[in-house]
Amino acid sequence: MFKQILSKLPRKTSKGSEHGSNVNHVVYSKPSDLDVGYHYGNSGLLLGSNAIPDEDFASLYDEPLPAFKDVPNSERPALFLKKLSLCCVVFDFTDPSKYVEEKEIKRHALVEMVDYVSSANAKFSETVIVEVVKMFCFNVFRSMSPQPRENNYVDGLVVDDDEPFMDPAWPHLQLVYELFLRFVASPELDAKLAKRYINRSFIAKLLDLFDSEDSREREYLKMTAHRVYGKFMVHRSFIRKEVTKIFFDLIYETEKHNGMAELLEILGSIINGFALPLKEEHKLFLVRALIPLHKPKCLATYHQQLSYCIAQFVEKDCKLADTIIRGLLKYWPITNSSKEVMFLGELEEVLEATQPPEFQRCMVPLFHRIALCLNSPHFQVAERALFLWNNDHVQNLIKQSRKVILPIILPALERNARSHWSQAVHSLTLNMKLKQDVKPLGNS
Repeated sequence: MFKQILSKLPRKTSKGSEHGSNVNHVVYSKPSDLDVGYHYGNSGLLLGSNAIPDEDFASLYDEPLPAFKDVPNSERPALFLKKLSLCCVVFDFTDPSKYVEEKEIKRHALVEMVDYVSSANAKFSETVIVEVVKMFCFNVFRSMSPQPRENNYVDGLVVDDDEPFMDPAWPHLQLVYELFLRFVASPELDAKLAKRYINRSFIAKLLDLFDSEDSREREYLKMTAHRVYGKFMVHRSFIRKEVTKIFFDLIYETEKHNGMAELLEILGSIINGFALPLKEEHKLFLVRALIPLHKPKCLATYHQQLSYCIAQFVEKDCKLADTIIRGLLKYWPITNSSKEVMFLGELEEVLEATQPPEFQRCMVPLFHRIALCLNSPHFQVAERALFLWNNDHVQNLIKQSRKVILPIILPALERNARSHWSQAVHSLTLNMKLKQDVKPLGNS
């Protein structure tokens, strides 16, 4: 009872912080929300509660550990555990002049461990799995403190005068990510054993980090999350649900997330691997999460990746084309010309995989919208709409339903031929391939 009470009292201040109130010190404690879910199976013993080194950091670095090459093979697993413990000490990089020697010792230890994991030829023990996950948590699962700044959007594009954020701790963080990435990818890692520690709480924290402002970290997170998804089949459904929550937050709450492009890249690969016929939950994900992602103002930052995901669904099941096209029409930008150009490009990709039955279900509302684009005063929108007729598959779809489509678009074409201010749009209108099927517009 007394031990439980005492354990909740604040720890004694480390000697490293006794030399003043300067905040640039060695960080021992982990974020308060990090101690969730890291259990030894069902025993209830919490990993991380004893993970903070009891020794002063100086004693950890006073006696340098030997290199792996300098010890016999039989002693290397124990040395690996010691190096992992040493790397649980997290340094503050805001002042590069502090703890320079200790930082270099840790960096060198991380480099060595990356090589050790890459060349491992024996199954990793449960103790090793626990310590690797613990070290990763200490270094990576930290409170994110984004710089106070706002993104301004002009025509859907981010206008940001600030320099890209570069985390000063990246020299260590990159090596920690690399170590964990190779650890997860290693054939010597038993997924059935590791899933007890690389669990749902761990994955939720990992996905939260995708909002990092450092693009280098997001790239490593993308590779790490993809590896975790591939390695742990038991977590796949949970990962998709957590990603859906992030999408919902963006769509309905924040309208800003730094890692959307990376998350969608992962999803593009996941969707590509969906078995046929598509499950109902996958179709619901398309309708409820992916299609509404066309709504946020920051669409331009991830549209290429989103468009790829959408195209994957059409290729998997062409019957979804009608649903997707109607979804695009629902979120079609009315006053944003740059987004309209993006929508028209995506629309062409979808139409390339659309079959006549699905096309005929949505062609009337679709070509009413295209007619408005043809008459757009923004020349890029009008040109992009006219370029649809350069696609042979789209042109064939139109020809099969010309009796319905021509009455919708001919008035728009005639207005362009008579009075559009852009000479390029005027010329494209007169020369479009559709003129082969109607009287010359200039004489109509």
